[in-house]
Amino acid sequence: MVEIVTTTGDCDVVDPGHFTSESAQILIREIMGCNRDLENIQKNINEAKNKMKNIIDVLGRV
Repeated sequence: MVEIVTTTGDCDVVDPGHFTSESAQILIREIMGCNRDLENIQKNINEAKNKMKNIIDVLGRV
C-alpha cells in the first residue's frame, strides 16, 4: 500500500499491486491540484516582479 497525503490533508491509499482507474484518477487529481498551485505561485511572482519594476522606474525618475 502507498499512502498519498493530499494538499487538503486528506489521505488516500493506493495499492500498487491492484492499480485501478480510480487510483489513477486520485493521482491525476493531485497532479492537477499541484499544477494549479504552481501556476498561482508563478502568477504571484510575476506580479511581484512587475510591482518592483514599477517602483524602480518611479525611483529612477526622482
